[in-house]
Amino acid sequence: MDIEPATTSLAPGSKDLKEVVAGGLVEARRRSLSLLEPVPDADLLRQHSPIMSPLVWDLAHVGNYEEIWLLESVAGVRAGTTNYDDLYDAFRHPRADRPALPLLGPAEARTYIASVRGRVLDVLEGIELDPDQRLLRSAYVYGMVLQHEHQHDETMLATLQLMEGEGYRPSSSSPPRGRPVEPAEVLVEGGPFVMGTDLEVWAFDNERPAHTVDVAPFYMDTAPVTNRAYLAFVEDGGYDDQRLWSGAGWAHRQKAGLTAPQFWRKECEGVWTRLRFGWREDLPLNQPVCHVCWYEADAYARWAGRRLPTEAEWEKAASSPPGQEAAKRRYPWGDADPTPERANLGQRHFGPAPVGAYPQGTSPWGCVQMIGDVWEWTSSDFLPYPGYEWFPYREYSSVFFGPDYKVLRGGSWATHPTAVRTTFRNWDYPIRRQIFAGFRCARDA
Repeated sequence: MDIEPATTSLAPGSKDLKEVVAGGLVEARRRSLSLLEPVPDADLLRQHSPIMSPLVWDLAHVGNYEEIWLLESVAGVRAGTTNYDDLYDAFRHPRADRPALPLLGPAEARTYIASVRGRVLDVLEGIELDPDQRLLRSAYVYGMVLQHEHQHDETMLATLQLMEGEGYRPSSSSPPRGRPVEPAEVLVEGGPFVMGTDLEVWAFDNERPAHTVDVAPFYMDTAPVTNRAYLAFVEDGGYDDQRLWSGAGWAHRQKAGLTAPQFWRKECEGVWTRLRFGWREDLPLNQPVCHVCWYEADAYARWAGRRLPTEAEWEKAASSPPGQEAAKRRYPWGDADPTPERANLGQRHFGPAPVGAYPQGTSPWGCVQMIGDVWEWTSSDFLPYPGYEWFPYREYSSVFFGPDYKVLRGGSWATHPTAVRTTFRNWDYPIRRQIFAGFRCARDA
């Protein structure tokens, strides 16, 4: 199957905002439909894991979210006479319960989201993007809906990875070749830097407000931990050494029977394979390790004599040039949009690229691949920044704040360029492995 890779970053700039928004909506929908077009209806309706929704739920949900925010909230209208708000409310219906709901079928879902989209474009044409209205200022609500759909596309890719049987067989281009990355770690100088943002107009509430954080000097891995490095941990008995695991991590490792990253399998002595969208391949040793939970990352770091970075350390290494604390970068390489030469984003290769494949994406401190390839676990709990205010609804961030969730940074190969930046904060339970997550390590200087 041929899936067009998503490559365009749609942060507002000098273009007419309505043109930016309309183009972004079209691209996001094209991406959603193209990802699911090869999937049989039976697999769209089936729940492939109790921690994931049926794919057809995600598809209709993005349309319902769009209807709520870009029709009702913006213009006080709806797409039709039937109200699906309860059915596709993520907070009313846990994922495990969604298969039992009277969901729209695949054809009905496509018809529904198309009707919403048609009305949205009509409203957009006639509306004023009023700078005095916070939802409409810089087309904020449109940016929110765009990013939401792209986030669900990544969620659907995680579901497709979990499909059994013949699985999902995307055709994709080969990533750039890796190259040696030296030195193995870089020193990030201590001192204050600006964390978060007040300037990124489409940033979410949890990225705000910008505030000064004073970070002690530390060493950061130049590259994410590779499959080769992680395999050494596995073969050294890391999963059997309780001393390497936190108490909660060891309890989970035993309960879940963890012995290696998800989708890995040992074929014989010294030979490992990885399942990727329905077929097995030799474990690519030079790619960043993927599908590890926070507890696994934490145990590896302890085995390596290191630790996971805090999210403040991660953001400083990604965005704050030495000696230029005020010159914060949107991306590790600068403010220019992501390109295929800078980062592996938007399912271009349907997997991580080898370490060292993107020298043009290097951070101001010398770290590579901080954007794209794999989400990176940090040691930090998901907490609000000082002065945080929820907007435009509490359920996006504030209901998740607390020690139950760990922060991830940087995006993955499945993340759309519009939905990632150096200030973007993702979060999940420390037991989750279906997400496209890896990590890099740090240590005190």
